[in-house]
Amino acid sequence: WRSNMAEETTAGEHLEFLRERHVCFFERCLKILPERYCSLETSRLTIAFFALSGLDMLSALHLVDKTSIIEWIYSLQVLPTEDKSNLYRCGFRGSSHLGIPYNVSESHGTHHLYDSGHIAMTYTGLASLVILGDDLKRVNKEACLAGLRALQLEDGSFYAVPEGSENDMRFVYCATCICYMLNDWSGMNTKKAINYIRKSMSYDNGLAQGAGLESHGGSTFCAIASLCLMGKLNEVFSEKELNRIRRWCIMRQQNGFHGRPNKPVDTCYSFWVGATLQLLQIFQYTHFEKNRNYILSTQDRIVGGFAKWPDSHPDALHAYFGVCGLSLIGEAGVCKVHPALNMSIRAFQHLQHLHHTAETKELEQHSESVPDYT
Repeated sequence: WRSNMAEETTAGEHLEFLRERHVCFFERCLKILPERYCSLETSRLTIAFFALSGLDMLSALHLVDKTSIIEWIYSLQVLPTEDKSNLYRCGFRGSSHLGIPYNVSESHGTHHLYDSGHIAMTYTGLASLVILGDDLKRVNKEACLAGLRALQLEDGSFYAVPEGSENDMRFVYCATCICYMLNDWSGMNTKKAINYIRKSMSYDNGLAQGAGLESHGGSTFCAIASLCLMGKLNEVFSEKELNRIRRWCIMRQQNGFHGRPNKPVDTCYSFWVGATLQLLQIFQYTHFEKNRNYILSTQDRIVGGFAKWPDSHPDALHAYFGVCGLSLIGEAGVCKVHPALNMSIRAFQHLQHLHHTAETKELEQHSESVPDYT
């Protein structure tokens, strides 16, 4: 019924994208949050990522104090202690909820029984640093990769934390993004991860969170985006299989997109499924106007932001993915999104520059260390 309602209210109407309201919404997310966000305290870094990347997508990152936020993000890095006994627990934590002494990654870590990185926080932390234009020089690469390796299971999937948690396609994607951003694939066994993705293809040709589970738009994105970042998509799936995945994805459009058959449409799937279709090179065959009208029907015209459904409260996640969904269809005033890495093309180009600079420096150091016998 929500899908029908959105279609009825927007039929023949060109809805306005209220860019300035959304800029204000993301700015507020970095300063103050409603009481209902209290339960997300341990995931504060992810909310910051949605707000920062949202502002970047709207070319409004100049409105934030980049230096202060970069320092805050580095204070959330779980660093190795002097004896490196916690190396397998390193990465980024989601907030300062444990009361660990403030340390902007300029000294050894402090031992705490319950302190560890979280795979999603490490992904969003690194992505946020890239978006803010940081050089990543204070990222303890060795520790992040060691912590990541410790999270991988024998079947190729990943836990979120060392103590154990659910393990599924979301965390395979986070691990892939971490390795890609750090430009080092030693943080995961890619062969096992690829095998996990391969086994997660369901009978209806979508991809699930794991083998034998239900196909889902979110897990299909995580699987396809991971393979694209690894450069393995066409090795893992044949063209016939890719066409079947394309068909499953394109069937998810009603007016907006839903994540599973017979489920209501939801703003965030305009990105999850839309980006997957972009990576599979058939997004151009979707109905742009219907997609745009649905996304904008969930726009809060007073406080800004997007909700998952019309006439619902906006939140940071749906606000961000609503903007990303509009980016895919070329909305004016929205930057292009990198469909696999889930950040602006501008941020992605900065990351490429960091990789190129590091590789050039490494080559120079190697050439200097080679003896000259001439």
